[in-house]
Amino acid sequence: MSVESELITGWLRARSFARGLPAPVADHGGWRVDTQLPDELQRYVFAGVEDGLRQLADEIVTPKIFLKLCGSEQELQALLPPRWQLQDLRYVMTGEDFCVDDISLAPGYTVQLTSSATATTARILTDTGELAASGDAAEHNGFFIYDRIATQAEHRRRGLGACLMRALHSTRRSSASTQILVATAAGQRLYSSLGWRIRSPYTTAHIPY
Repeated sequence: MSVESELITGWLRARSFARGLPAPVADHGGWRVDTQLPDELQRYVFAGVEDGLRQLADEIVTPKIFLKLCGSEQELQALLPPRWQLQDLRYVMTGEDFCVDDISLAPGYTVQLTSSATATTARILTDTGELAASGDAAEHNGFFIYDRIATQAEHRRRGLGACLMRALHSTRRSSASTQILVATAAGQRLYSSLGWRIRSPYTTAHIPY
């Protein structure tokens, strides 16, 4: 299973823009981002299975380089030499039918929005100032991405994730921009309940170190 290359390209460009990373460049039939982070030097992202993905899997022998496929674990595993390991499966999702009606914040919490030149951060705090949930959003070249959405374990099952998404959604400038995110297994259940739909599994492989 794969998705449109334009969808992944737009998401990846917006993600790099929001996070202050280098813009993705075409490489081996996919996209390469030179993240140069402590735990990640590069990531290669593919909208579907390509010969270039198999070539990279064969050639790369050092850790901190990640291969990411819009496809199943079985599809990516079939391309990998034994030194590679899969990470937890995620999902590419789009929000054409995302509904923020009737989402209300539980008592004892407040929402704060902070914007920079590239992204908006939403934080949900308790009345005592404790961080309960947070996430980012950015709009770039026709794409509106939701990123790093997280609720602290002790504050889950109180609707904070939905409220966080509503707060970030309120900063979307264009109703025509494509809403997109990559979700964990737990996250996709929440987003599905809010009208989002899965476009593809999103499988990651790395070489342990």
